[in-house]
Amino acid sequence: MEISGVISAIVIGIVIGVLGRLVIPGRQRIGVLWTIAIGIIAAFIGTGIASGLDVADTDGVDWIEWLFQIALAAIGVAAVSKVKLRR
Repeated sequence: MEISGVISAIVIGIVIGVLGRLVIPGRQRIGVLWTIAIGIIAAFIGTGIASGLDVADTDGVDWIEWLFQIALAAIGVAAVSKVKLRR
């Protein structure tokens, strides 16, 4: 992966984190930096899963890859929010 790919993954990760947070109902007790970090991690993992299933490179928008990434971000936001709530 080239540097432009990493930078675009970070930018997409920020968007993914925000979308993942919007999917979860109610209030999440995590900060913006946690949301961004979860989104970046979800973007990388979601891309890996989509590549493994051979649905990452399609003609047009890669909707399936985005769904993997958003679902992983939502799971991550919910998990971190639950851990923060216990404290």
